[in-house]
Amino acid sequence: MKIQPEHQGEDKLLEVQDLTVKFALRKGILPAVNNVSFTLNRGERLGLVGESGAGKSVTGFALLNLISKPGFIDSGKVLFGGRDISALKDDEMRKIRGDRISMIFQDPMMTLNPVLTIGTQMVETIQAHRNISRAEAERICLDKLRKVYIPSPEKRLTQYPHEFSGGMRQRIVIAIALLLEPSLIIADEPTTALDVTIQAEIMDLLLELCEVHNMGLILITHDLAVVSQVTQKIAVMYAGRIIEMGLTQEIVTNPLHPYTQGLIKALPQAGPRGARLNQIPGIMPSLYNMPSGCAFNPRCTKKLPLCCEEMPTLSSRESGSLVACHCV
Repeated sequence: MKIQPEHQGEDKLLEVQDLTVKFALRKGILPAVNNVSFTLNRGERLGLVGESGAGKSVTGFALLNLISKPGFIDSGKVLFGGRDISALKDDEMRKIRGDRISMIFQDPMMTLNPVLTIGTQMVETIQAHRNISRAEAERICLDKLRKVYIPSPEKRLTQYPHEFSGGMRQRIVIAIALLLEPSLIIADEPTTALDVTIQAEIMDLLLELCEVHNMGLILITHDLAVVSQVTQKIAVMYAGRIIEMGLTQEIVTNPLHPYTQGLIKALPQAGPRGARLNQIPGIMPSLYNMPSGCAFNPRCTKKLPLCCEEMPTLSSRESGSLVACHCV
């Protein structure tokens, strides 16, 4: 299966061009995200996958220009609807955040204010972007709570975050993200703190909302099993770079990069019942001590001498996927 050509014109929602994020630390300026590029069309769903430290969340924050010091966007562009939003000032960016682009963070208890009712937080979000009455804002809130299957929404508006379960809090965070009907949602590990049953419900909900409202979705996660069920494209990140990208079905069934192959083999369902889980030896390299050549070479069982000398670049393969590997 080959990747279809990117849609042109109004179908293209987001285009990230050579995005590089660095951190100015005592030991020097260290790159956390290196020359990341991808596109997302309206209604399309992309998964950013990789281990902790791969640069997934930093990439997500950079898209909304939420990188705080000592981090900064060093180069590259983030084109949203054809406009470079990476160069916008804070007041201009605030008009886009929560309105045209929303973000769902990992921990809903860190997202929701514990001393304000759900209703107050939702109404404030709407009135920050729309000049409407509180009554009209509350009507919108109730509608969104119903869309995420919150029972008795009128009562829920008067309650505080601690009065909800983890799954309910995450649903409320999703409802807040939907308040102004954004074109794009960035979901950063939205099911990390939830049990398996609730995880499945949340992912089904996100999928349903994207299909109904034609929203773009960037799902940031370490779980390939989750993205394989929700997304249409996958970008695998390692040490701040995209090392493989393509259609979800192609990446899951025919992974080319040794790192992606290792992630697939590490899934519980990948081996026979009762067998020990496969694991990738070693750990993600530190930004302070990046290996020369390919960053994955210390952990790779297929490495060539060239892998320790030269950084591979993303290039197209017969399958249609893009892969950065000398061994493929």
